[in-house]
Amino acid sequence: MFYQFYEMNHAALQPARAYADAVRMFYSNPLNPAAKTPWGRSIAATAELFERTTRRYGKPAFGLPQTTVDGDVVAVTEKVAWSRPFCNLLHFERDLPAARRPDPKLLIVAPMSGHYATLLRGTVEAMLPHADVYITDWADARMVPVSDGKFDLDDYIDYVIEMLHALGPDTHVMGVCQPSVPVLAAAAIMEARGDRFAPASMTLMGGPIDTRRNPTAVNLLAEEKGTEWFRDNVVMQVPWPAPGYSRDVYPGFLQLSGFMSMNLDRHIIAHKDFFMHLVKNDGDGAEKHRDFYDEYLAVMDLTAEFYLQTVETVFVKHALPKGKMTHRGVPVDPAAIRNVALLTVEGENDDISGLGQTEAAHDLCVNIPAAMRQHYMQPQVGHYGVFNGSRFRAEIAPRIVEFINRHGKENRVRPKPRLVRSAKT
Repeated sequence: MFYQFYEMNHAALQPARAYADAVRMFYSNPLNPAAKTPWGRSIAATAELFERTTRRYGKPAFGLPQTTVDGDVVAVTEKVAWSRPFCNLLHFERDLPAARRPDPKLLIVAPMSGHYATLLRGTVEAMLPHADVYITDWADARMVPVSDGKFDLDDYIDYVIEMLHALGPDTHVMGVCQPSVPVLAAAAIMEARGDRFAPASMTLMGGPIDTRRNPTAVNLLAEEKGTEWFRDNVVMQVPWPAPGYSRDVYPGFLQLSGFMSMNLDRHIIAHKDFFMHLVKNDGDGAEKHRDFYDEYLAVMDLTAEFYLQTVETVFVKHALPKGKMTHRGVPVDPAAIRNVALLTVEGENDDISGLGQTEAAHDLCVNIPAAMRQHYMQPQVGHYGVFNGSRFRAEIAPRIVEFINRHGKENRVRPKPRLVRSAKT
């Protein structure tokens, strides 16, 4: 009943939120003399802080209407290129001259870990000048009717394979955080099948390929508690009247609570600073806070079957690095990957996926030639900085662009690989 209690509490506070919003507008109205006083701004700031900390944040928009290509500003149109009940594949179509040589196709697989794909807005924005960008826009499980069926880790891998088929050959794929495992699995399955739509390259960023290396608090918690603990304590049913009523999910608000508790003091200080920015009439500082937390506090539910299978496969059993991961009963063998170039990226201060966890992919993909693999560790960034922020734009994104361009099938000089038998064969 915890989810129902959460919904009831949210509904009960609706009148108080409406009143707080009215107070904020009254004491920030330029026609009100009190709006120009510290006392009036303090009341408005208190009201806004209450309203923002008790609201439910909706799905943000990407808001990328244009980009710069070859020095010219071009329009960008967001379109749905492929659709299934649990995911839309968004295409950021750039208005480029028809005669211009096409840029590489890049499929960005966003994490299905509680936040919307818009968390990677900065990633998309940085890649738009250099690639034809697509991104997975995962659905909020509470909005998917039970009649649309279940969705687990096997389905996730199937979705990635289907999207690569839809985009065609010579597509590059980027897995950010959690998708690193299913992206690697999808590449291994496609290579084992001799699938001509296997990606030209895969970039894995801050992902839990082998969480036994430098385990973080998140990794240790999952291993200590085990899958059954999560099944008994965090899986809940979507309450009425949401479209996904009665679907078993891992609620987004629980995931958000876990993330915030890891750095609770930082979030408290951020909200205190936000209050002081409002009182001091510092519009820039307040707006930066709103922009960040509008994104950070917008969360989505995950299907219980996907969440539990991911916990068990990745964090409890370490199935992929142990050579025991399967997809619909068929073993997933990274040694089958021979023609997909591999780039791994980690952050020095990552407290979600520790150093070495993503780099472990190189130890599993033993048949990728040395000339087709690369690892990069970005100093002085945490998990978020691996795929967003100033250091990502200045240091990481250029390396990804260079790697993709070098290993596009038209530009690749492929050395003859030395085949190594996998552990299970």
